[in-house]
Amino acid sequence: MAEQVAAMCEQLIKAVNVMMDAETSQIYRLEALKFCEEFKETSSLCVPCGLQLADKAQPAVVRHFGLQILEHVIKFRWNNMQQQEKVQLKECAMQLLSNGTRTILEEESHIKDALSRIVVEMIKREWPQNWPDMLTEMEALTSQGEAQTELVMLILLRLAEDVITFQTLPSQRRRDIQHMLTQKMENIFSFMIAILHINIEDYRKQVTHCRVAVATLNTLAGYIDWVSLVHITFRNCHLLEMLCLLLSEPELQLEAAECLLIAMSRKGKLDERKPFMLLFDDVAIHYILSAAQSADGLVVERRYIFLKRLCQVLCAMSVQLCSLVGSDVEVEIPANLSKYMEAILAFTTHSSQFLKSTTLPTWGALFRHETLSKDAVVVEMATKYLRVSMTNLVKGGFPSRDDNPSCEYSRVDFDSDEDFNSFFNSFRAQQGVVLRSACRIVPLEAFQIAAEWLQYQIATKTAEGLCSLLSPSVVQWDAMTVFMECVVSQILKNLEEEVMNMELLQAVLNYDSKDPLILSFVIHYYIIFRSVKNVRRHASSSIIKICRDYPQFILPCFDMFYNHVKKLFSSEASLTHMEKFSLMEALVLISNQFKDFAKQKAFIDELMASVVADWTSDEMRLALWDPVAFLSFVGADQVVTESQSTDTDTVSLNRGRLCFCLYAMLAVVKRAHWPADLEEAKAGGFVVGYSPAGAPIYRNPCTAQFHVLLPNLLALIRTHHSLFMPENMSRLSETFSRAHEVMDAEKNVVLGLSQHSLDIYVSPVYRSSLERMQGFFTSVYENCFQILGNAGLSLQQEFYTIERLAEGIAGSAFVSLDHVPDHRLRTMIHILICFLRSINKSTLSSANSSLKVSPLFFPSQTIYMSLLTLSFTLLSWKDTTNCHRSASVVCWTLLRPVSGNLLPEAVSWFYTSVLRGLQVHGQHEVCNSTLCQLAMLIYENLRPRYIELRTVMTQIPNISVDALDQYDKRLMDPKAQKLGEKKRKDQFKKLIAGTVGKALCQQFRKEVHIRNLPSLFKKPKPDKDLVQSSEALGLAALFSPEHDAL
Repeated sequence: MAEQVAAMCEQLIKAVNVMMDAETSQIYRLEALKFCEEFKETSSLCVPCGLQLADKAQPAVVRHFGLQILEHVIKFRWNNMQQQEKVQLKECAMQLLSNGTRTILEEESHIKDALSRIVVEMIKREWPQNWPDMLTEMEALTSQGEAQTELVMLILLRLAEDVITFQTLPSQRRRDIQHMLTQKMENIFSFMIAILHINIEDYRKQVTHCRVAVATLNTLAGYIDWVSLVHITFRNCHLLEMLCLLLSEPELQLEAAECLLIAMSRKGKLDERKPFMLLFDDVAIHYILSAAQSADGLVVERRYIFLKRLCQVLCAMSVQLCSLVGSDVEVEIPANLSKYMEAILAFTTHSSQFLKSTTLPTWGALFRHETLSKDAVVVEMATKYLRVSMTNLVKGGFPSRDDNPSCEYSRVDFDSDEDFNSFFNSFRAQQGVVLRSACRIVPLEAFQIAAEWLQYQIATKTAEGLCSLLSPSVVQWDAMTVFMECVVSQILKNLEEEVMNMELLQAVLNYDSKDPLILSFVIHYYIIFRSVKNVRRHASSSIIKICRDYPQFILPCFDMFYNHVKKLFSSEASLTHMEKFSLMEALVLISNQFKDFAKQKAFIDELMASVVADWTSDEMRLALWDPVAFLSFVGADQVVTESQSTDTDTVSLNRGRLCFCLYAMLAVVKRAHWPADLEEAKAGGFVVGYSPAGAPIYRNPCTAQFHVLLPNLLALIRTHHSLFMPENMSRLSETFSRAHEVMDAEKNVVLGLSQHSLDIYVSPVYRSSLERMQGFFTSVYENCFQILGNAGLSLQQEFYTIERLAEGIAGSAFVSLDHVPDHRLRTMIHILICFLRSINKSTLSSANSSLKVSPLFFPSQTIYMSLLTLSFTLLSWKDTTNCHRSASVVCWTLLRPVSGNLLPEAVSWFYTSVLRGLQVHGQHEVCNSTLCQLAMLIYENLRPRYIELRTVMTQIPNISVDALDQYDKRLMDPKAQKLGEKKRKDQFKKLIAGTVGKALCQQFRKEVHIRNLPSLFKKPKPDKDLVQSSEALGLAALFSPEHDAL
């Protein structure tokens, strides 16, 4: 036997060395791996070989493999082992714990981990029933030295993780172990705290004690998360106080902070959490404040992680504080609240942008708290926070730069400038929320700070030349604009000093700068612009926003505004097409306030007169209805050299005319609307009748214009689709042969790529003819579908009653689809989505309270069935997101209207598609839930008419036919007892459980089987015979003989 073991161990050692040797070829490595795996699976020498290989005289890699063999035996052979073999293996494992390792500093961490796994696997199978003295034996091991103590801590930690955190045991075994852990928790906690206390006292003298203390803190962290709060707060929160003291110890502060964070994040009854207020006492807050105020310095990874944990501890303390103060528990505001807030402020002023952002929820909670927000300390701190925000709002700290102290920290927290830019945008938005809360507490101080900052910016001279986005003056204006927006929106109504407001406004109006970026901020907006053209675009969008949000205030000035716009249109002012239709859109928004149908219609007719004339002209009609003429009209069939003029040629003007007409149509169709108030709509002549359900039927003042424009719009869509046909693709000139390809900007969007955050985002001064043509085709195509989609939303009933609308859409949007590239087809989604949104609003569905999709709303029955088939097909695509969306929203919505007119084979196919989706995605909880719900809807609604569904069900692996019969009986028999929805769902889920597939990572995993042990002994309740009881019962007394006389 010994010779066999020695020979086998020699072979195993050779195999392990072959596997781990970097020079070994792949073939030999695979052969060695196969030999080792076959040995673990089949050999009867696993235990003796494993013990021999695990001897501490062996190299670490060999020892680790030996421990792996022992773990494999316990996990997969334990149930078949004799009791004597189990006891022997357990004794051997305890011997390895006792004297099978090197000293605590010499031993490899992966050896310690493997050895702790072996013991935990045995505990999971035998404790407490068959190994009642396990905890006693572990405690005894700690007396043998630091190495054994560390191993015991690793065992206790892994046991808690497997049983509580990951729950890798059968439910019965997990309950048994958790019950015993809970029962012994007072002793376990006392034991761990005692170990921690001993090793803290000596850790400065000897490094080994530090290692044990770290292991003990890590183990405590694994228990603090779930044990009863009584164990955390016992002896007047002695544990929490000890952890606070350790915050000043560099070797232990990180682990101590993690324990504190877990403890302070605990939920529970308020009276149980009341002892947490101890952390606001003098000693604890002193150590916390000292650690926080020494936060800045060199970026050392471990130190920085500690600062993050400490910051999170402070934030968790605020959650406890806000929950307890002002509650029924009657907790006073801490006397050390100012020290606590100074600690928070220290992190808010730290160079790390991540640490600053971590404190924001705490500031917000304190400023919004009903009681704390009125405290003098918080009020004073609100002013300090406002001044700190002036610095924090300034965008800086890009990882690729070195112009800010934050840059070094950003290189640790962010992978790229794009990541930082995305983070900072979110960070600034969160700051805005907190700023508004602070302004409610100190409104006057907030306005004074904002005014001082604005006056300083106005008085500061900018450097000569144009600024970039990262110029100091630009980033200051950017931050100040955000600050001013937050402050003014909250506190302007509370100030009586209107003179100050007018002075500031006058100062802004008098400010003179030639830099377009600075001018953009003076216009008081967030968006950063790069050229004079963009400043004008900025002004246009500002006008639209004002007219959208405050049209009632602009209405008195409408005539003046309209006359000014007409002068701009008729003068030689170089307005771009974008600026023109932006002004038209603003005018339409104001006209909605007329609340007079005739007046608004007359205005829109006048506004759109030139557009209608141009759009319906013979020249435009000829171009829009014929692909060949269209290509010539826009110049796509012409060869263009880069030296040619591109600004004054005829085809450029034609493209501009076409785009302007489409943008103007979209602006009017999207913005023209009737009054929201029904009475105002009736008075203004917008209501033309009522549906059978009593819902009002409205008319839109732009409907007449849309009817005139629609034929050429549909013709343009049909022509655009025809452009992708081979004969028309061949007509593209050499210059524009790639005009229909995906634009570079669209490629970046699809690939998830964004421009570099430090780019100045300036559009090239010169764009090639091909790039301009690509942009033209893209915008024309998308605008056509945007107009159609918004027409359904805005016109509603008037849109769907247009004569021969379905034929018109089918003959334009759905022609030549075989030739249209996929990246163009996504634009058609606008039609479907907007149609579905508007159907529920229109009178077509006003008689129903819910949205019902019908094939009648689709131009073609073939299209409807194609969509229906596609929605069920993609359930089995390897795309969980689309599977969930289709199963939860689309499939049943499309199937229900046609469910009574399908062939049995079609019904079987639809149902099988759902089950196939479960086979592919069933291991994902979200997909499993939606697919099971869909399968149940189909089965319960269609099973009475299609018996073929039962045939499909009987083919499911491991299905219980009896259970299926019972389910069918309840479903089909009207007299059968009906179960609640939850019980029906659970039963149906069990029926189709055999279709749920395993994830790829689980398909080849060997199952671990842990047997249940006899239930823990529970003392039975004593039986009490009420009849023989000597106690006088009221019921017996009522019928006693002495009451017969009554």
